[in-house]
Amino acid sequence: MKLVSICPSNTELLHFLGATPDLIGIDDFSDWPSDVERLPRLGPDLSIDMNKLEALKPDLVLASLSVPGMEKNIEELNKRNIPHVIYDPQSLTDIQNDLLDLGKRLNRTEEACHIVKWIKNEIEEYERISDSLLYRKRIFFEWWPKPVFTPGKINWLTEISRLAGGMNIFEDVELASVQTTWEDVVGRKPDLIGMVWVGVKTDKMNPSHIQKREGWDLLSDHGTEIVKLEESLFCRPSPRLIFGLKRLAALIHPYDYPAFLPEQEEMYMKELQVIIR
Repeated sequence: MKLVSICPSNTELLHFLGATPDLIGIDDFSDWPSDVERLPRLGPDLSIDMNKLEALKPDLVLASLSVPGMEKNIEELNKRNIPHVIYDPQSLTDIQNDLLDLGKRLNRTEEACHIVKWIKNEIEEYERISDSLLYRKRIFFEWWPKPVFTPGKINWLTEISRLAGGMNIFEDVELASVQTTWEDVVGRKPDLIGMVWVGVKTDKMNPSHIQKREGWDLLSDHGTEIVKLEESLFCRPSPRLIFGLKRLAALIHPYDYPAFLPEQEEMYMKELQVIIR
């Protein structure tokens, strides 16, 4: 089956199912696994070149609504009668359901079940540790600095915060994405600020951007820490969020959770592939 993915998280779903060899085209931002570098690029995920996509004659296009603005891609797929599936995950359960759905479509149901079982086992283990903790760190995830965007209650990062022994300071807002103000953030007194600017590499983010803001002195006195988090492990709704969970948990509760560094992801993936295959 000839597959096209126009969103990084969907490209990652395919890799977890072992279907990367069936990919014939991807969006510009898909960068994992490294094997996809050889594939034709179809433009940014919010502005896919539909003429190039259509010329590839895919059997199935994996579309997404996980980022606002992708609706126009889907409108064009419908207009051109290009076969596609749309995913719009907001939670870890949604991601598991998408995996099972995609596995069925690709005749890879067994692989999907193995990955879902792995996700469930990891969640149960981290939930067990989380429930045993005596305190939680208050976390602010900065998705974008100006205007300030952050995840609300209806987002996987709220779940991951809880599993990692923390709490998202905007979990009281019944939205997936919250536009707020820096003054509001300061008033909520986070213990940890996770810089995780969407589409920006960690080496391009500098804590000084935050430390120069009015009110930082109040957070500094509070003991607030700033850490740079990998966008690929926290902002994409794929099973890689489990590695983000491991990273965050080890960071904020190093004596309670297993140690984990981003470079360990490759080792975990190899172990997973052995189990699946």
